[in-house]
Amino acid sequence: MRADIAICGLGPAGRALAHRCLARGMSVVAIDPNPQRRWQATYAAWTDELPPWLDAAAVAAMIARPHAHGLRAHTIPRPYTVLDTARLQHSLDLTGATVLTGRAAALGRHTVTLDTGRTLRAGRVIDARGLRRRPGRAEQTAFGLVLDDPGRAEPALFMDWRADNGADPGSPRSFLYTIPVGGGRVLFEETCLVGAPPIGLGELARRLRCRLLARGIPVHGQEPVERVRFPVVGGAPRAGRFGAAGGYLHPATGYSVGAALAAAGDIAAGHPEVSNTARAVYRLRRAGLRALLALPPGELPRFFDAFFDLDIGLQRAYLSGHADLPGTVAAMTRLFGAVPADIRARLAAATLHLPPLSHRGSGSVIME
Repeated sequence: MRADIAICGLGPAGRALAHRCLARGMSVVAIDPNPQRRWQATYAAWTDELPPWLDAAAVAAMIARPHAHGLRAHTIPRPYTVLDTARLQHSLDLTGATVLTGRAAALGRHTVTLDTGRTLRAGRVIDARGLRRRPGRAEQTAFGLVLDDPGRAEPALFMDWRADNGADPGSPRSFLYTIPVGGGRVLFEETCLVGAPPIGLGELARRLRCRLLARGIPVHGQEPVERVRFPVVGGAPRAGRFGAAGGYLHPATGYSVGAALAAAGDIAAGHPEVSNTARAVYRLRRAGLRALLALPPGELPRFFDAFFDLDIGLQRAYLSGHADLPGTVAAMTRLFGAVPADIRARLAAATLHLPPLSHRGSGSVIME
């Protein structure tokens, strides 16, 4: 069998790429261990990241001005879109593709060998299998409950670091993420942004329930649950890789779906998959991850206060500029100058790989 393109992995990135290749009339082979698996996670992206070809039915909600809270409240003047997971998956139609159930054991530039020994040939081979969990890899974890809209006036919260979740003040910090998911329902999710090791799901569940109780939001025990755990390192911008495996996952935020959807059309068209600029941006983002891991837990709210005080153009460059090197440098430089001096010293040490200053609550970090 020979196709124009073989795509290994049918998560959001791989499926989006296959969908756009089919739209261009290409012959597509897609390989996945469970191609019929229904996605369970809630996906969201900044509205300006989403491509014009995305089916409007895949949008569950749009928040014109989401909010954040460190030690202070912030309004983010950038629309944020919550995707309907089932409709998103359905809209990325694979009619016309050859979809194979199996695992890719070996990938070459033009060949894929399955674990059965079968070899497929294609004009291009793309690894979109995501990232595997491994000991020492920094991870993001989250525990969420989907509740009926409590009717509160509190706005959608992109990130809320307030200390009403019952956590010990010296323990690793987590934040609340609150977004509408359609149908009069709201996702309340307690999130460990990044940790090595991360906060466990059981502890996040306890914190979430404490936080909801403190805010007078009832929980009855029958609500749908969302559990999240994935590595934020392990991929890198390289030829033949796409999605998280190809460095599209932001290592300091965990976001990847918006970037993958935005890039799928260009990759399908055969535009360069990797640039030196994208590699440089990825290295800077990894430095940002090291900086977050180096901060004492209590300093994270102050750090994000400084971030959300930045001009929205600089926020956009850092969060979404996959290949925007000048914007990423400008954002990081401005943020470095805006944080308090004690935080600045830790950020500098982490960025330059200097031995970390000791702080309570930190753990050892191994990042590939």
